[in-house]
Amino acid sequence: MSHNQLNTLIRMANQIADNNHHYPFEQAVALVCNHLQKFWAKAMKMQIIAYYHNDGSELNPVVTAAIKQLDEHYQTKSTRNAQQSIT
Repeated sequence: MSHNQLNTLIRMANQIADNNHHYPFEQAVALVCNHLQKFWAKAMKMQIIAYYHNDGSELNPVVTAAIKQLDEHYQTKSTRNAQQSIT
């Protein structure tokens, strides 16, 4: 992933949060998480999650919380899929 691609994802995620700033924090987090889940390609989500884990310093606090939820969703889904393949 290029530095430009990552900067674009960070900017886009922060803009989504900025567009929802008038909502209470938890509602804004849910709206941003939902938007990322619905409209971002899996590769984009994986890139922003990786950035969240490696640095995350340029992310709006709402985005940080939304990506944390998104990451937890993927971890749960991954665990569930692994368990199903064992049985």
